[in-house]
Amino acid sequence: MTDIALALIVVSALMHAVWNLLLKRSNNPEIFTWWLLTTGSIIFLPLAVVLFITRPIEGPGWWFVLGTVVIHSAYFTTLARSYAQSDFSLVYPIARGLGPSLVPIIGTVVLHEVVAIPAAVGIGLVVSGIATIHWWGRFVEILKDPLRLLRQPGIGYALLTGILIAFYSVWDKVGVGHVHPLLYLYLMNLGVSLSLSGYQLRTFGPTGMITEWRRNRIAITISAILAFSAYGGVLAALTTSSVSYVAPAREVGIVFGVILGLTVLKEELKASRIVGSFLIVSGLILLAAF
Repeated sequence: MTDIALALIVVSALMHAVWNLLLKRSNNPEIFTWWLLTTGSIIFLPLAVVLFITRPIEGPGWWFVLGTVVIHSAYFTTLARSYAQSDFSLVYPIARGLGPSLVPIIGTVVLHEVVAIPAAVGIGLVVSGIATIHWWGRFVEILKDPLRLLRQPGIGYALLTGILIAFYSVWDKVGVGHVHPLLYLYLMNLGVSLSLSGYQLRTFGPTGMITEWRRNRIAITISAILAFSAYGGVLAALTTSSVSYVAPAREVGIVFGVILGLTVLKEELKASRIVGSFLIVSGLILLAAF
């Protein structure tokens, strides 16, 4: 992984952790997320217009834009449903652990990327760190009856979310080779916002959506800027490094999340978070070195 890619990923991970903290504090995360995407589409419209004129999209690029809108719309839907049906502590490690595990496999088969053995160990450490933070004290229970875990409500959606994370990571890696990363991201944001508008209105109604905006408009605006900048950094990193390395390295954001949880939310410092964060950082070091 290049030094530039590493720097972009670390900064992006910090921004991702901050806007997720604001999301966690919202009244309704689903509406907050929609407003985040919509607000970002308004704020960054001038940038998109300039890029659209100076860096026009050619034929294949439009197919990648359409594809990323479809994949990300499905991702946001399955993620929301998995959280609605099951506990965060169960869903998150499955979704965020499965995605980085699948990306190197898909990257190797589809993009013919080569993953060095130390880097593969690093990916394993990152995934282990995610599981440690969220499943500490439950490993024996899960290993004794893994099928019981799979039968729980929401787990199917969590698995599908992880698969979609892997697919959009690889898809976007190729996509930014055809479209400027920031223009690609803008069109994705706009497309997902529009595609989810009907669902938002049917589910929460105009009153619920307006209420969320009035209560959290400052947090939504800040989150929109951070979210756009964070994934923009990831897309830029994908132009210089293998997706097999970038996707797992993004999970360093979990470590920033732990730090913010301790300092801002005053959460308890637990052994699981210390050990898990150590594993993730160790994995990132190996990924950065190779």
